Amino acid sequence: MKEKTMVMIPGPTPVVRSIQNEMGREIQAFGDPRFVKDYKSVIDDLGELFGCNGKTFVVAGTGTLAMEMAISNMTKRGDDVLIVSNGFFGDRFIDICQHKGLHADVLSAEWGQVVSPAEIEAKLSEKKYAAITVTHVDTATGAVADIKAIGEVMKKFPETIYIVDGVAATAGEYENLQEMNIDVLFTASQKAFGVCPGLLLLWANQKAMARRASLGVIPEYYCDFDKWVPIMDDPSKYFATPAINLVWAMKESVRLVKEEGLKARYERHLKNARAMQKALESMGFTLLAQEGCRAVTLSNLIYPAGVDDAKFRATLLEEGIVVAGGLAAYAGKMFRLGHMGNIDINDEVAVLGVIERALNQCGHPVPYGKAVGIYLEEMAK
Repeated sequence: MKEKTMVMIPGPTPVVRSIQNEMGREIQAFGDPRFVKDYKSVIDDLGELFGCNGKTFVVAGTGTLAMEMAISNMTKRGDDVLIVSNGFFGDRFIDICQHKGLHADVLSAEWGQVVSPAEIEAKLSEKKYAAITVTHVDTATGAVADIKAIGEVMKKFPETIYIVDGVAATAGEYENLQEMNIDVLFTASQKAFGVCPGLLLLWANQKAMARRASLGVIPEYYCDFDKWVPIMDDPSKYFATPAINLVWAMKESVRLVKEEGLKARYERHLKNARAMQKALESMGFTLLAQEGCRAVTLSNLIYPAGVDDAKFRATLLEEGIVVAGGLAAYAGKMFRLGHMGNIDINDEVAVLGVIERALNQCGHPVPYGKAVGIYLEEMAK
């Protein structure tokens, strides 16, 4: 196995040197005025970048905690919630809602497809829902929901809080709370922001903050908005210890995002994804996500006949590339390849070259260089 391994799973994603350098800085006290200034700049920049007119939360935690934070602060026991699930991670909201004592209705799509805005509108018309959850990109399927079109639907249901799970999308797919009528958006540091795991990012607009105020005291403690708002307003205050070096890493990531521009960053991800997907299809892989709903942050690839999952991924690992396996019914039938964050053309060429070699070693002959050539031709357009 190569000493240097490229992690090409759908998160954590590769971390570029400038972000690594921030994580390796000598520690400061969380009350140090220099850190307080840095922390506040991250909070403010993220709020501005994603069009949030309410509060932005940058908190030590995972994407799953962010899911719970969104539900905990927008609903009370007994509320009705509509879960729009396009895969495994959409389904995770079911368990979270059950633990909260909520009544959850689920709209599910066949894996590789997405629930349409029309289906969502029809379901919302049946009764009053306190909130709706939509996973922008489900990493189990590689399918992307049309959150903008869903946001237009939500204008007809102003009493329902629109929650978007952006964990595998934010800073790759384009998102904006005001433009898309999103009330709560959340993600995690290790995906398209290209930072190590450990931070959750959550945006709540004024409507969402008003909903939180209407609930009074909630059972949750650590993920209670009311515990964190004073710190987000003034990080010199204390509630729980911030992940100092990760905040610095996020500051550098945000700098890179601002420098590139969110829409330009999406366009880069889009061009790269379509080039990668065309190259991968040329080797005999089939994309699980249907055309029209394919994410730009990852691809979920069903093997050609005769390719053994364990052998293929072990061969990739020996060559220095790590990919993720399929989930649920697709375990052993597909692998998942991340292509998000701050990766570049050279990274992708290396990955495609290794995949070509691995397929040949696994008894599925493909011409060397063909997929790489297709990718480079697409990227040159």
